[in-house]
Amino acid sequence: MRSVVALLLLVTGGGGAAAAAAQARTAAPAPLGAWTPTPELPGMGRPVDTAAVAARRRALLQRIGRGIALIPASHERDLEKEYIQDNDFRQNNTFFYFTELETQDAWLLLTARGPDSLETVLFLPPRNPGQERWTGLRLGPDSVATRLSGIATVLPVDSLERRLFAARFRVRGPVYVPLDVTTRDERRVIDLVFSGQDVRNLRQLADSLREVKDADELARLRRAVDISVAGHVAAMQAARPGMYEYEIEAVLEAGFRRNGADRVGYPSIVGSGPNSTTLHYDVNRRQTRDGDLVLVDAAAEWGQYTADVTRTWPVNGKFTPRQKAVYDLVLATQQVAFDSVRPGTTMRDLNRVAQTYMREHSAKLCGDQTCDAYFIHGLGHPIGMDVHDVTVPGRQKLEPGMVITLEPGIYLVEEGLGVRIEDDVLVTPTGAEWLSAKAPRTTADIERLMRGGR
Repeated sequence: MRSVVALLLLVTGGGGAAAAAAQARTAAPAPLGAWTPTPELPGMGRPVDTAAVAARRRALLQRIGRGIALIPASHERDLEKEYIQDNDFRQNNTFFYFTELETQDAWLLLTARGPDSLETVLFLPPRNPGQERWTGLRLGPDSVATRLSGIATVLPVDSLERRLFAARFRVRGPVYVPLDVTTRDERRVIDLVFSGQDVRNLRQLADSLREVKDADELARLRRAVDISVAGHVAAMQAARPGMYEYEIEAVLEAGFRRNGADRVGYPSIVGSGPNSTTLHYDVNRRQTRDGDLVLVDAAAEWGQYTADVTRTWPVNGKFTPRQKAVYDLVLATQQVAFDSVRPGTTMRDLNRVAQTYMREHSAKLCGDQTCDAYFIHGLGHPIGMDVHDVTVPGRQKLEPGMVITLEPGIYLVEEGLGVRIEDDVLVTPTGAEWLSAKAPRTTADIERLMRGGR
């Protein structure tokens, strides 16, 4: 949990990046508005939607039937041992999904004794006033935690093992633990408490719930998308030939922070000229040249949910005829894919639609091969708490409430010309909704915005 002041600091960098960030202060849209910290514990994270997380726990109960689920929170990373480039703490996604608490070293114990019986216990470390002078206020096992979390039973973490043993004797069923790389203590608990028991991985059950977003999740995603769009707009308005990629990155991420982003959703990609053809380029050190296209794939995280947005634009504000022709084919391909989104279809179907359209409409634009030969990645993926969010094998059909990306691209390495357009899309009962449409997509809109920024 980070102080709200720290979250809203402007990232200015150094040297030329500082000048770029200064430009962002005048070019970026007005901040989207601040969140209100919890009065009892200022800076302790955003308010919990207690009804939403309780509904998620009940939905998990229906999948478990009879059994125990034990879910650990993340630990704060160690500054002395790890390379911490951003926040030193981010909550484990599974723990967050069922609690929305941004607190370290906690545990959630769910005991299901039938379809209508769920006992929920939250375990928290005791508060340490001396340590809190370094870390800020923390949640402790008291009435404040009960009020903020909506969980009636909150106990000290040192009572966890006793409650586990008691739960084992009351419930003769499997024990579910989320086995993933972001937590460290699952194996210790299994060895210590559940040796010889029926221990199963909770991840598939939990992940199957996360595929379709509820109202609270969609609100968080919309906020993350809007913040991301603000950063992209600021970067387009500030761009000039001769800027270094890291200067554009500074403007972009200043736009994120200025609008309340918790952190970036993933390392920002700012690839100019030949770097626009490298899919996951994130060195961001090249100096741009007049006539370059700049491919920016970057997004903000807000409330543990991340967007994923890509725009490609000319650093001088004007597409060449060649750049425009390639761009327009990518844009039309994306539109055709969007028009095909509806419940019951699959990402594989959409990818086929996009590849076919690009192939049939490329003519000689990409030389002897059709342009789909240079569309070298999949069309998209789900987003949520992870930028490549959970997918459960065997559940490939899209459903209302799923959020996906659509990101066709063409990468002509010999020309140093890469174009990718990526938008976040909500699957609706009748089709789809553009979530990131406020970031200009057509060449005319991009040129108009960049001309206005100058």
